[in-house]
Amino acid sequence: MKLGTVVLAAAMLSGIAPLDAQTQSSRSSAELMDAVMWNREPIGGPFALIDHNSKPRTHDDFRGKLLLVYFGFTYCPDVCPTDLQNMGLALDMLGEAAERVQPLFITVDPERDTPEHLKDYVPMFHPRLIGLTGDLAAIHAAAAAYRAYYAKVPLKGDDYTVDHSSFIYVVGADGGYLGFLPPGTPPERIAESIRLRLNP
Repeated sequence: MKLGTVVLAAAMLSGIAPLDAQTQSSRSSAELMDAVMWNREPIGGPFALIDHNSKPRTHDDFRGKLLLVYFGFTYCPDVCPTDLQNMGLALDMLGEAAERVQPLFITVDPERDTPEHLKDYVPMFHPRLIGLTGDLAAIHAAAAAYRAYYAKVPLKGDDYTVDHSSFIYVVGADGGYLGFLPPGTPPERIAESIRLRLNP
């Protein structure tokens, strides 16, 4: 998906009414995308979540690693699996240097994405990928810190989907935000970007 398409789609999504306040971002998709794309606000920060092995995890657990942080959900039909696959392929391209990189997949659908469900999902993309979930408040706080947009949208019956932004956030070994890669970035470009940051 091209970035222009994502921007347009996100702007359209801002008018969708979610089910309740804890299942959506507090700000519009257009506002959050503007903050990320033009670096208008601080991005990143502390989080306290649970990994796919049911182990509590905080941001401090990953100090010393270059982080690739991605917000999505396991029932996402196309964008999430494509981006996660590209991240995994990029790590393979890095060889031994991938040991210095930690990819994180933070769900925006914690109601369905339990640790048990994530444990079946994340290994499909790369053995180094860690899936993170938590209660609604914890997910809301993590997404807000990264200016990630999401909104739960009802479908027919009891079904629903989650609209969300799809940036890959790059965070330094010291926890400082370094930048982002847009949705659909090919693995070669992801690997190149990582190499530049590992070897400044």
